[in-house]
Amino acid sequence: MPQPKPLNLPFDPIDRAAETWRVHFGPSSAMAAVTSIMRAHQILLSQLDSLLKPYDLTFARYEALVLLTFSRAGALPLSKIGERLMVHPTSVTNTVDRLAKSGLVTRLPNPRDGRGVLAEITPSGRDVVRRATDDLMAAGFGMEMYADSELGDLFGLLRTLRVAAGDFAAPVMRQDEEHGGLL
Repeated sequence: MPQPKPLNLPFDPIDRAAETWRVHFGPSSAMAAVTSIMRAHQILLSQLDSLLKPYDLTFARYEALVLLTFSRAGALPLSKIGERLMVHPTSVTNTVDRLAKSGLVTRLPNPRDGRGVLAEITPSGRDVVRRATDDLMAAGFGMEMYADSELGDLFGLLRTLRVAAGDFAAPVMRQDEEHGGLL
């Protein structure tokens, strides 16, 4: 798996910053967690983009292609792509333009909306998604050092943050009276 340039520091800079933070400002748990998440983002994005480079993709373009692959017709309005990928419309336009230049998607008028545009994945785009996904899966999406249970825990912890930010409504859990479990 391609790695970002190692820092090779003799200490954990985030832990050191947390110690200093405590002395100057007080509790440092939130700062250390956020800083760790931001560094993990840098590391993962670097690794994933390196894996996708042979396909002339970034992770953002790969996500758009996968979304189109998952759609029933292989095509979606740009607005729907932005909504599902949680990105600004300008980013979607840029992503789709680059994918179209590479021949991985085509832009079509939206038959349901005269002003709208659809992005449709091409056969070449489907082939690239399949091969790139094989590479990402083989590399464990850069998370191969974690057990599946740890990945589930991590997903749950970060999901709480996304719910609190209003990304989506948390599912309502209710007690199943007949079986005594949660539905």
